[in-house]
Amino acid sequence: MFKVVIPARYASARLPGKPLLPLAGKPMLQWVYERACAAQADEVLIATDDERIAATARAFAAGAAADGVVMTSAAHASGTDRVAEVARRRGWDDRQIVVNVQGDEPLLPPQLIRQVAALLEHHPGADIATLATPIGSVAEYLDPNVVKVVADSALRALYFSRAPIPWHRDGVVDGGQAQWQGARRHVGLYAYRVAALRRLAALPPSPLEVIEKLEQLRALEAGCGFRVADGVVPPGPDVNTPADLERVAALLVASGVAVPAIAGRS
Repeated sequence: MFKVVIPARYASARLPGKPLLPLAGKPMLQWVYERACAAQADEVLIATDDERIAATARAFAAGAAADGVVMTSAAHASGTDRVAEVARRRGWDDRQIVVNVQGDEPLLPPQLIRQVAALLEHHPGADIATLATPIGSVAEYLDPNVVKVVADSALRALYFSRAPIPWHRDGVVDGGQAQWQGARRHVGLYAYRVAALRRLAALPPSPLEVIEKLEQLRALEAGCGFRVADGVVPPGPDVNTPADLERVAALLVASGVAVPAIAGRS
């Protein structure tokens, strides 16, 4: 079985206070937490260094677990480091599988959380597993907020980037890229063995991690075995900008799980 940790920080560069932003009647973090609980993990924990986030999370997580919020160091460079602190403090075994669910994925299907945990379990030689999904447009392909991944023939990750990879050398038309077929969007979801978490947390941020601002590159540069599979269902959009927040709110209302906001209601 597996555990889930949701790292949540207040100081997002693009959307400050992102975990607490109101989204269709709830803080965004609550939507993520509820999706994680629906994945039937052994345990779902929220890891934060911010008391505002902790207080909000304790309120909505109180019915599920009295200790569902773990206060962590403010010095962590990445969510992986924060998850590693939780594993250390909880005394989890090196073989324990932990899924890191990003706090900006309020539409993440629970099936994907279960899938990424099973992917790591089925590949005992791997340290980390993650998911991907085909990119559907040139705009998505060129968007630096959409992280791309390329893998080898055995579906081991080769590289992650905000840049459009693989680049179609012969796909440029009138100065712009017109081909994106074959490119895959990385789904920000990771399953780790605790032993790999401990190893990564002991390393400083790697050069490529610092350049791309992508924590998963530390694992690649350290030589970790990194498995990738296409998600069994589409992941839904994450939230990086105010426009993303509005789009996700509309999707939640359209799906019937949230009610539309009424003008003038506080």
